[in-house]
Parts: sequence; C-alpha cells; structure tokens
Amino acid sequence: MKKTIIKGTGRYLPTRLVTNDDLAKWMDTTDEWIRQRTGIEQRYWVPADKEIGVSDLGLEASRIAMKRAGWKPEDIDLIIFATLSPDIFFPGSGCLLQHKLGLTTTPALDIRQQCTGFHYGIATADAYIRSGLANRVLFVGAEIHSSGLDISTKGRDVTVIFGDGAGAVCLEGVETEENIGVLGVSLHAQGELAMSLMTEAPSSRVTPRLTVEMLEQGRHYPVMDGKTIFKLAVRRLPEITKEVLGKAGLSMNDIDLVIPHQANLRINQAYQSAMGLSDERIFHNIQRYGNTTAGSIPIALDEAIEMKRIGKGSTVLFIGLGSGVTWGAIIYRFE
Repeated sequence: MKKTIIKGTGRYLPTRLVTNDDLAKWMDTTDEWIRQRTGIEQRYWVPADKEIGVSDLGLEASRIAMKRAGWKPEDIDLIIFATLSPDIFFPGSGCLLQHKLGLTTTPALDIRQQCTGFHYGIATADAYIRSGLANRVLFVGAEIHSSGLDISTKGRDVTVIFGDGAGAVCLEGVETEENIGVLGVSLHAQGELAMSLMTEAPSSRVTPRLTVEMLEQGRHYPVMDGKTIFKLAVRRLPEITKEVLGKAGLSMNDIDLVIPHQANLRINQAYQSAMGLSDERIFHNIQRYGNTTAGSIPIALDEAIEMKRIGKGSTVLFIGLGSGVTWGAIIYRFE
C-alpha cells in the first residue's frame, strides 16, 4: 500500500530580530502586556530596506529540507505552496519558487488556507501521492507579515502577534504495509465567520481594487475579532482531535507529541489543559517566532525534530484553526 512519508524538513527565519521591547518603541505596549496576552517574546521580520518575498524564504527552507531528504530539484513532481502573503498579487509564489529552484515545467500549486495551510497542504500532497499523480511533493508554508502590518498603537492587537518565516517538508510515496506516514486527516471550514479574521484590500469586489480612501481607512491591514477566534479554537480543536483519532483508530495515549498551530500560547495552553496533556507531549515555540501562519507548523516540526522531541516511530498530532474560518488535524507516524 502506498504511504506518504516525510523524508526531510527545513526552516528559515529572516535575520531581523524584533523583540517586544522593540515594538514598545513604536506603539503603546510593553513586553509584559504582549507576553500576558500572547506568550510571545520575540519574532523575526524581513529587513525593511530589502525586497524579499515569501518565495525567497521558501527557497532557503526548501534547500535545507531537500538536502536532508537527499533530493535534487528535478526529483520534485509537485510543489504545494501555502501562504496568505504572496510575493505579488498573482501568479502564485509556487511558480516563483519553482523557477528559483531551477525547474522548467514542474507543476506548482498555491493554497490560501492561512493558519491551516499545513493541514490542507499535507492532505493534498497525500491525495496526490496515494492516487499516483505524484510521488515526490515539496510542501512549503511561508509568510511575510511584517510588510503588511499597522505598526502603530491602532494596529497593536494584531501587529504584536505576527512574525515572518518559512518551513518546508519533502513528502514521498513508499510501498509498505507498516502503519506509518499519514494515518488520519480531518479538515473543516466555516465561511460565515470569515470576517472575524481577514484583510479586505486589495479587493476584487471593489473598483478599483485599492483606493486612497481604503489606505486612509487602513482597510489593507489585517483585522481580528480575538475573542471569537479564541473561543472557537478552544472548542473546535478538542473536537477535531477526537474526530481524527477516530479516523485513525487511535486514542490520545497513542500520541507522543502534539504540534499545534502557533497562534497564541493561551489557546494552546487551554487546549493542553482540556486534553490533559503534560508539557512533554505538546510543543510550543510561539515565544521565539510569533505567529508565522502557514509557516508555523512546518517550522515547529523541523525544530521539534532538531530538539529530538520526535524520533523513530513517534506519532504526532498536528492541529490548527485560523482565518476562513478553517480548522484541521493530521496524525502522522514516523518510520
């Protein structure tokens, strides 16, 4: 039976370290205020004086993942690129990454699933591999939030949360009867809550798509109903955990490590408490990187492997909820 196996992972963070104290110079906030509400201590942003896109961050993460997987660029059958902050309005960043990898006609697919980009992306890769449409898929989740944030007291509640970064995963199909690889997938969406976390402009429903008035009103900056997202996350994440465990025929005792999307440390701690998990069974790194949206889980996965929190035979649960509103869960068992 064809199974989808992770052959290599990689992450890349830009060089500009931005601490909470740095943000306090630009807006009415403090390190204590940010830590209490989000758990975040620092994040990385791209240098403001350089033209860097998410495909550039994705390229660096991909090179690391491919080296670990033993892949050359020409081994890739499909690129799946998850981002809400593409280099340009169109075409997608997957095509830009394809060219930067030196490839000529390899297909590239962009997905706009925000915080659940990893879940939807891995599920798509798994479907391609199981169906025989591809055997080696490069998944990349990358974001550059810093160039699209309102760095003022008005935008404080959103701005302090987000960081830039990229994670990459090399996925390969193998024939085996072992119970390894992707064991279970659950995906959901609830579009009626789309306005609770969104960026409106540029908008194709408005002519022209971006006006001076929109800029003056700040409609090109992200907005979030934090209370709604928090309440939804602490309800939906335990629900989808039980759902995906049922699909995989496993119990929570079979899970060695939970890697949640790094949206807010308080959300993840509420989930941890609800599920009765010890600190050793859940992974947090939002303190160091902030919320890197589509990059969040692949960055965390790569770091967890590096820190030896994951090893041979480890069974890992990936969960997340975000803009859309979408939420998802994946169970994966390492070889």
